[in-house]
Amino acid sequence: MINRVQNSTDRISGAALSAVRVVVSFLFICHGALILFGAFGGVDRHGATAPVGSWPLWWAGVIHLVGGGLVLLGLFTRPAALLCSGAMAFAYFTVHQPLGLLPLQNDGEPAALYSWIFLLIATLGPGPFALDTVLRWRQPEQTSPG
Repeated sequence: MINRVQNSTDRISGAALSAVRVVVSFLFICHGALILFGAFGGVDRHGATAPVGSWPLWWAGVIHLVGGGLVLLGLFTRPAALLCSGAMAFAYFTVHQPLGLLPLQNDGEPAALYSWIFLLIATLGPGPFALDTVLRWRQPEQTSPG
């Protein structure tokens, strides 16, 4: 009985982790579309985009789109989530923190939350509903010679 409850809890936890990964990375991708393509009003709420190659905004948009897309799919999830986490920590400390000590003072709550959530995903992995998981299941077991 205890094993069935544990297995059920493990399945629910894995599904919840996968769901959080998908939702958070989708929202992250939306930020990338805002930065690079002027979606949702752009970086100035009037459709402006980051100039191609500009540091750090354009590169942040690329990380949002590519890193967020990889995390969304669950492909190379741990390194992609770690990159996304680091990008958001960089954004928090270089853009937001100089405006005030606490996230509520410097409008840095989204950057701080994304950083910590992506760090959690990098630590826990993608969950069961991810391409990383599917590809790992399909790999034939390798046997050592001899």
